[in-house]
Amino acid sequence: MDENQKLLAFNQELQSKGINLRIEKRGKVLNIRGSLPDKKSHDHFKVQRISLKIPYNIDGLEEAKKAVELIDFQLKKNQFSWINWIKKKDISSNRANRILVSKELESFKKKFFADTSKSKSSAGMISTWQSAYKPYLNRLIGVSNKTDHKLNEELLVKILLSYKEKSRSRQQCGIALSALARHLRLELPENWKQLQSGYGIYESKFRKLPNDEEIINSFELIPNAKWRFVYGLMATYGLRNHEVFFSDLSCLKKGGDKVLRVFPNTKTGEHQVWPFHPEWVDLFQLNDMSDTSALLPDIKKDLTETTLQHVGRRVSEQFRRYNISFTPYDLRHAWAVRTILIGLPNTVAAKMMGHSVSIHTKTYHHWITRRDQQLAVDSALSRGEFNKKNN
Repeated sequence: MDENQKLLAFNQELQSKGINLRIEKRGKVLNIRGSLPDKKSHDHFKVQRISLKIPYNIDGLEEAKKAVELIDFQLKKNQFSWINWIKKKDISSNRANRILVSKELESFKKKFFADTSKSKSSAGMISTWQSAYKPYLNRLIGVSNKTDHKLNEELLVKILLSYKEKSRSRQQCGIALSALARHLRLELPENWKQLQSGYGIYESKFRKLPNDEEIINSFELIPNAKWRFVYGLMATYGLRNHEVFFSDLSCLKKGGDKVLRVFPNTKTGEHQVWPFHPEWVDLFQLNDMSDTSALLPDIKKDLTETTLQHVGRRVSEQFRRYNISFTPYDLRHAWAVRTILIGLPNTVAAKMMGHSVSIHTKTYHHWITRRDQQLAVDSALSRGEFNKKNN
């Protein structure tokens, strides 16, 4: 009987005895595979491998069979311990790798917060870290701990590809890991940007933005006056979720100029915003406020105790609670498209939205392209009409 036949016979024998472990060949050595206690929580079982490092031959198979029977006995007597099946060298090596990964990521985090050019406010930096970096680094830590992967190019690619192709998560993960790679001086593969998969907001939002009528009708779905006020501000001024709670609303008082100022402690710092449509200031009952201090819902805004992300999450929760059929950010995107369609220059709209012109152009590419093409067509048609009159 050769090795392959012997392996098959041993596994059939184990199965007949009710043992849920199997011997398997991986390369030139033997492993044990089956349901074993989780290394972190012994109350939970999952399919795992034990590397025996025994050569794949007849003698090795006999030794592996004895190991399986011993492990089965230990499991039944509740005496199984991973310490007995992982060499000390492996344990210390795994621990050292985890410590190294942790130190490298902590160093990256410190460098991130030391670079004040990333944001005009500390609250904005915290919010960016929590939403745009931390989730992806947490996944990296988890995968590294489970697989003992080194912090190298292979691990970064593995994390990137764990997110759905063409998703916003994969794009953001690619940005975060690119920054980490620069910090670690790791060379990413040449096709990294292709792997990142070029997601753009316009791809997912182009057909889904609410029109003006839907925005106005949805306002009536909100029974709470303070949350109606929040909705009206976002629709009229294109604010981010948290910016509603960190803006100077005195412009809405009688005689005010209706130009809203967003405070410096927000994600992208201080900027001014004009209402589009201006008549929505009246329509959404934002006008002629005698006291703006009590207009907003009473939520925690002290940024020493909360984050901009958490404040913004409260707004999203209320939209879901009131069954609004679109997201708060859809109001912001709709505001941006409105400014494009009326011909507001990209530089001006981008500044009002608190982001760069390049981000504005990339995000609203479809609508900007449509506007510019329409202007060109109108210009060409007007020249044609002029030539016709003079012939």
